[in-house]
Amino acid sequence: MTHVRPEAKKPGSSRQRHQTGIAAAVVALAAFIIYLWTLTPGVTFIDSGELAAVASTLGIAHPTGYPLFTLAGWLFSKLPIAPEPIVRLNIMAAVCCAAGVFLFVLLVDSMLRHVFSKRTEARAGEAGLRLGASVGAGMLLAFSETYWSQALSVEVYPLHLLLVAAILLTFLRAAFGGEPGEPRAEHQWLLCAFLLGLSFANHMTTILLVPGLAYVYFSTQGWTRASWNRLLKMTVPFALALSLYVYLPVRAAQSPPLNWGYPATLERLLWHVSGKQYRVWIFSSMEAAGRQFRYFIDSLPQEHAYVGLVLAVIGLPLLWRRNRTMFIGTLLLFVTCVLYSINYDIHDIDSYFLLAYIGVALWAACGLYVIGTWIVGRGSRAARGWSALLLLPGVAALLLNFGKANQRDNHLVEDYTMNMFSSLQPGALVLSFQWDSWVSASYYFQLVNGMRPDLIVMDKELLRRSWYLRQVESRYPWLIERSREEVNSFLREVDKFERNLPYNPSVIEASYVGMIRSFVEKNLPDRPVYVTSEIEKEFTTGYQRVPEGLAQRLFRDTLFHPTTFPPLVYRDFPRKGRQEDQVRRLYAEALGARGYYYMNRDRGEAERCFARARAFMSAGRP
Repeated sequence: MTHVRPEAKKPGSSRQRHQTGIAAAVVALAAFIIYLWTLTPGVTFIDSGELAAVASTLGIAHPTGYPLFTLAGWLFSKLPIAPEPIVRLNIMAAVCCAAGVFLFVLLVDSMLRHVFSKRTEARAGEAGLRLGASVGAGMLLAFSETYWSQALSVEVYPLHLLLVAAILLTFLRAAFGGEPGEPRAEHQWLLCAFLLGLSFANHMTTILLVPGLAYVYFSTQGWTRASWNRLLKMTVPFALALSLYVYLPVRAAQSPPLNWGYPATLERLLWHVSGKQYRVWIFSSMEAAGRQFRYFIDSLPQEHAYVGLVLAVIGLPLLWRRNRTMFIGTLLLFVTCVLYSINYDIHDIDSYFLLAYIGVALWAACGLYVIGTWIVGRGSRAARGWSALLLLPGVAALLLNFGKANQRDNHLVEDYTMNMFSSLQPGALVLSFQWDSWVSASYYFQLVNGMRPDLIVMDKELLRRSWYLRQVESRYPWLIERSREEVNSFLREVDKFERNLPYNPSVIEASYVGMIRSFVEKNLPDRPVYVTSEIEKEFTTGYQRVPEGLAQRLFRDTLFHPTTFPPLVYRDFPRKGRQEDQVRRLYAEALGARGYYYMNRDRGEAERCFARARAFMSAGRP
């Protein structure tokens, strides 16, 4: 271990820090304005509706629970900054990401001071180059595709990004000192531990920071008794922040309307926090890992507008030569993130690579600094002016990624949910597996906005979980009571699966199908019952599916039932993508099903439906 001798601060260091702070604030403000301009106007795909409902009603979110996000989101949802809670929570995402950019610029500046600055007085122009590289790297990260996308709608990752930036900045200052030659302040370690605990209380992938931070810690502090004693002291603020998880069992016991996992007992709390429900998708196969790795490699160059990866390649060798500890530490952050994320077999994997993208941006900052020295020379007094050229990669990222990131006119999920609501008769029970497109959003519109409280929306796959049946019973006790025998039969079997006891998959599946069929049979006499198109035929055997709007109504007979197709409220969002294309396909399928249903009764209506279906598939317009 190399001990750094305390020295007097460099002349002008306070002024330079002040300038860096101002520059970081300007970049963050600019990013925030652009984030607001491109902000999603309402609910969007996947978990947006669920998380907005959880934050607005103090509920329990999907694993791993995210108590810090929930509490912060609840406070933010009460701020009088927008007419609707969903917009306020989307703005919260923009605030967190912009604040993360501010801290990232400070982080880069601190890193460059220790990598490239000497203990002697800085040569003329060095501060200007460092400032240009810090700002340029901040812009490169702020307008990278995935980081930018996280700033535009409610999610747990924007707060995660803010905390990651705060942890890395505090850790760097604690490990190396605020300035080269400055003594380290012990309170920085305690603050870093507290921030680490907060980050764990928001998202468990914070653990991906640990290998890199542990390596740098012991490389700079040594394996001494003092360093171990410090770690012991750090457990106190860490545990204090982590205690936010107490929110989950306390709130779950109060049966909020959204009570995912029902983590009211120690056993269920451990299941929820450890993400037991999702383990089936983690480290599932080498084939899945290979597919996700190819996706990462293919998308990496365009993530930072191509130029970011080039800059990272330039900066890495010099980082290796100048500060091997920092090189290995950042490389561990990158590798740990990638190795974990490629083994998570889900579609929306991009956000899990964010730590790797932050690592690339740090390396790109080194590349920017190196290029700056090539252009003007290390001692040139013109460096401050020429350092403005280091902002060009960030500008390129802004221009190249604007079209892909902009969500300003994206009303697809809101419109689809409203159209689905319009398709369902009063008091309807609907069984669906369209979580990404409208089931998640229905939580927000029903529980927060109070729309269509008469509808019973049930997610077919969540019905496989005992906690979900408890949640359904809390909201609709009569529904469970009607099918009590079938529900209890299923719960007896699924309990074996959830507790890792010997079970028979075919018996569980049979009782699961029987329970859902019971929901249909016991409620059809006094209320309309619907399914959406992806629900398998085994659940509706013996019933006729009649297309009614975007859903299919169940009838016991085989008669023809004339229906109307509700006027579609549809605002086109002309962008290709898996989620966007899926919504258009759902419209086309509903129109096509109606066309086939009317084929032998009203040829003209059938042709009109087919024409509208083709229009959705070709251009996304009704």
